[in-house]
Amino acid sequence: RGEASRKMRVEGSDGHGDGPLFETTVAKGRTAYKLFAGSVLVGVCLIWVYRATHIPGKGEGRWAWLGLLAAEIWFGFYWVLTQSVRWNPVYRRTFKDRLSHRYEKDLPGVDVFVCTADPTIEPPALVVSTVLSAMAYDYPAEKLSVYLSDDAGSELTFYAMLEASGFARVWIPLCKKLELEPRSPAAYFRQTSAPPTDSIADEWWAVQKLYKEMENKIDVASKLGRIPEDIQKEHKGFLEWNSETTSRNHPPIVQMLIDVRDPNSLDNEGNALPTLVYMAREKKPDRHHNFKAGAMNSLIRVSSEISNGQIILNVDCDMYSNNSKSMRDALCFFMDEKNGNEIAYVQFPQMFNNISKNDIYGNSLKLICEVCNKKRIMT
Repeated sequence: RGEASRKMRVEGSDGHGDGPLFETTVAKGRTAYKLFAGSVLVGVCLIWVYRATHIPGKGEGRWAWLGLLAAEIWFGFYWVLTQSVRWNPVYRRTFKDRLSHRYEKDLPGVDVFVCTADPTIEPPALVVSTVLSAMAYDYPAEKLSVYLSDDAGSELTFYAMLEASGFARVWIPLCKKLELEPRSPAAYFRQTSAPPTDSIADEWWAVQKLYKEMENKIDVASKLGRIPEDIQKEHKGFLEWNSETTSRNHPPIVQMLIDVRDPNSLDNEGNALPTLVYMAREKKPDRHHNFKAGAMNSLIRVSSEISNGQIILNVDCDMYSNNSKSMRDALCFFMDEKNGNEIAYVQFPQMFNNISKNDIYGNSLKLICEVCNKKRIMT
């Protein structure tokens, strides 16, 4: 889908807003670090030489010595590998104002893919919060489509998406009106306990109440393991499920919950809402489904018939964007007139909030995320 966006980028450039859409700068002070790294490498090599030339003869300490030698070789090799990200780090800065000035009317369509596979491990309430954060991106609604791939084919997840499609009508306008961050309702209300301004306090409290009610409905249905009959009668989509439907054996299901082409798909302020699609690909016990790769292939086929966006954004169902403008950050790389043709993939660093204090492996990536937030780095 990249060729269409590249062609549009060249044709859309009108010379306004001089300068690239992103810049890359090399970190300073690398000579000092390289000298330090070189001295460490010399020290590591000397240790290896010493260990290799002073191996004890047969006796108690021989195997311990060889064990230490093997460990030091491994850790030395690992240290050399880590230099690939430390030797010549770069900072990438985007210019979203230039992007808006040149291409605001010609921004490419973006299809957001969210994948989930098990409503027990990945609770539906968590999934819909991710979906809502994607729908609330700072991006034209008519060019934004969000697709959820449910590999379990669970009616619980479909019900959660149905509830989310209704809540989006009040959540998205509130996000844009108050410029809320983050735009995952679960993350936002967990971090914020009061309205940011008194002038809109009543609306803020009302939206929070609606979110709590939606979350409670989804959680209750998940605990019961079924959807109440009165709710099933409200939407024809539930007819896709029957007593024989299981997570490993179900027919293909595609339900458009919000269609931007529908004039009635509006939020409570009369603005268009992004397209929202629920998809469960066909699964049979005797056919290998290829896990997430198979889900992505199905999403591409389905989205090509509905929105066919030039850009694909892949989001894990248990993640959310902490910056509603991050989509525009990515487009600065793809649509840059000079270097955009050389870029096909942009990745954002992940930050984990629920890591135990006993984590000794740095899985939360706190340092990287703090630097990224201050320096506006893209990786």
